[in-house]
Amino acid sequence: MKYIGIIPARYASTRFPGKPLAIIGNKSMIQRVYEQASKCTLLSQVVVATDDERILSHVQNFGKAVMTGSHHESGTDRCLEASSLLSDNLELSESDVVINIQGDEPFILPEQIEMLCRLFKDTSTSIGTLAKKIEDPHDLFNSNIVKVVFDRRGQALYFSRWAIPFIRGKEQTEWPKAHTYYRHVGMYGYRHGILKELAGLALSPLEKAESLEQLRWLENGFKIQVAETNHQSPGIDTPEDLKKIPPGWV
Repeated sequence: MKYIGIIPARYASTRFPGKPLAIIGNKSMIQRVYEQASKCTLLSQVVVATDDERILSHVQNFGKAVMTGSHHESGTDRCLEASSLLSDNLELSESDVVINIQGDEPFILPEQIEMLCRLFKDTSTSIGTLAKKIEDPHDLFNSNIVKVVFDRRGQALYFSRWAIPFIRGKEQTEWPKAHTYYRHVGMYGYRHGILKELAGLALSPLEKAESLEQLRWLENGFKIQVAETNHQSPGIDTPEDLKKIPPGWV
């Protein structure tokens, strides 16, 4: 079984145009993501999937990149096109695994990517992702932080921008003490055959309500296996986030 890492990277962004090329220390964000992903020894190849010539040209100075269409509405769709472009050379089978690595996570740990890959040692796993315990109570009611609940087997039950579950009979300030909450770490793994199926699904009501594409998969009966990580690196969503990178990370 092969694992390939794909990093979707688009130039256009409402909150942060040109984000992949933003400089952090002495390197671009996309280079940092690429180098961190390349440290995962389980990945047969790491490639950036972009729709912009500037990003393509930049990445080719240090790694591999492929040009994809500009019509994609999600990183998952871009991963499918990129994997299709690579499949002939890599001889990808339906059971091989594509790891979708977020292009705005310059400090992602290779150990986290390995953790995600290992979920697929179980042949019943078709989609995998990561979650981390919420330690800061303020994160619980931050709609930009996606929460996830999963069953005793680690299969996701639901993802939400709201704090789930609701704790009946207690003030919201008491919720973090009454229950262990998890935030979603937005990196995915998919069997290559399953990725093709996901890309063909229509927008779903729950996805539309919460603006979370993984709800489309759950609504259509797909299972998402969740592994728990203890690491949370600072993601970059806006230019202001660059200023918030903790000392020592760069």
